[in-house]
Amino acid sequence: MSTQDCQNPHHPSHLKELANLNRISGQIEGIKKMIQESRYCPEILTQLRAIRSAIKSIELRILDVHLTSCVTQASLSNDQKEQKRKIDEIRELIKRFE
Repeated sequence: MSTQDCQNPHHPSHLKELANLNRISGQIEGIKKMIQESRYCPEILTQLRAIRSAIKSIELRILDVHLTSCVTQASLSNDQKEQKRKIDEIRELIKRFE
């Protein structure tokens, strides 16, 4: 998949997602400390599950933004190549999410 920019001038900045990723980074550091301290495995697993859930939430929010911003803009344009590219891009994303 290409790493092209969204051509939508109103594309969100994902600042909320960046803040969430920074929080997750802190959680990962906490888990590393838990492992170094030989903490009880279920406690570590609980924290890992929380991180997994947080990442999934970020994934879904970014996908939603992509669909409602970039893909919608392409579908409203008269550029059939761009429309096809976005459809192919969504197909590839769906394959990755399975």
